[in-house]
Amino acid sequence: MNGVVRTLTRTVEELTRAGHRVEVIAPSDGYWTMPLPTYPDIRLAPFAKYDVERRIVRFGPEAIHIATEGPLGQTARNLCLKWGMPFTTSYHTKFPEYIKARFPFVPLSLPYGFVRKFHNSGGQVMVTTPSMVEFLKKRGFNNLAAWARGVDLEQFNPEKRNSPEDVYAGLARPVFVNVGRIAVEKNIEAFLDLDLPGSKVVVGKGPQEKGLKEQYPNVHFVGAKFGDELARYYADADVFVFPSLTDTFGLVIIEAMASGTPVAGYPVSGPIDIIPGSNAGIISEDLRQACLDCLNIDRDIPADYARNYSWEAVSQRFFDLLTPEYEPVARKRWRRLRRLAKIGAAPFRIFKKIARKFSRAIKAIFVNR
Repeated sequence: MNGVVRTLTRTVEELTRAGHRVEVIAPSDGYWTMPLPTYPDIRLAPFAKYDVERRIVRFGPEAIHIATEGPLGQTARNLCLKWGMPFTTSYHTKFPEYIKARFPFVPLSLPYGFVRKFHNSGGQVMVTTPSMVEFLKKRGFNNLAAWARGVDLEQFNPEKRNSPEDVYAGLARPVFVNVGRIAVEKNIEAFLDLDLPGSKVVVGKGPQEKGLKEQYPNVHFVGAKFGDELARYYADADVFVFPSLTDTFGLVIIEAMASGTPVAGYPVSGPIDIIPGSNAGIISEDLRQACLDCLNIDRDIPADYARNYSWEAVSQRFFDLLTPEYEPVARKRWRRLRRLAKIGAAPFRIFKKIARKFSRAIKAIFVNR
């Protein structure tokens, strides 16, 4: 569970509510998977080509969106190029920086060459913010368009504060909290190293959790939280701290704001697109001072500002950026591919039929004897 998953889940829900039919192909669909190196919580499905092709052909979509550069995304991209089917992609995470954080010896130019080729072969590349549009333009990406994120204002709101009690009861105030995956690319140590009054809390799980718990015994690691419980961890905090330098948006920023909690972050993509001018948080290279300054922010301000982000508008923007292929072109394409799929499977079906008859004959011989 992360910001990308929540974004895609809510987008699918809103599209379905609007009357569209959506099919999602994901590693959790029963495929054989392997862990992502250095991050076992993320699973990869490298041998799903046949089933992905079968499912796309059977569904016969008018538009295809590829939300990952992983094996499933590669498979879908290759099939679309083979069929001449238009498609869109989205760039959710600074994947090259993610690689660099884990393997410092890998030059950034290598993973950037990979993701640039992947995304430039399609239609619109949906990115999270205008600053990411400019950032990727300089890296040679084409057809970029901003697609923001939304927040569930019913789940995340100031009324969850101290309701029914303070989830941080017993901890010294003020409480500074970070929510997200505990992984190297999140730069969590920058928060944990700060000399701050009160208490520091980390909500989430990830590959760095065990090591950071040992390194920072005075920090409270409370594990992953979901639903209303997660909302209360946002609302009961005094300041939300976002130390990441690699996120392209930071959905947790607006979830914290919607809960009435001001946000401190660095002036990088994500925070610089959300916080400046909002009066709902502080961005600064001096993250400690930003955290302290956030203590002076009226909690009504971030809650009011978060109302600008609705999932309905976010999903409509996604729909507008798709490159659909409507009737009769789409119908003709899928009819042809389904026919070819049947022809391709014919020898196998004939073999199964012969094998079945042979098996029955053998059984009959032994029964008669």
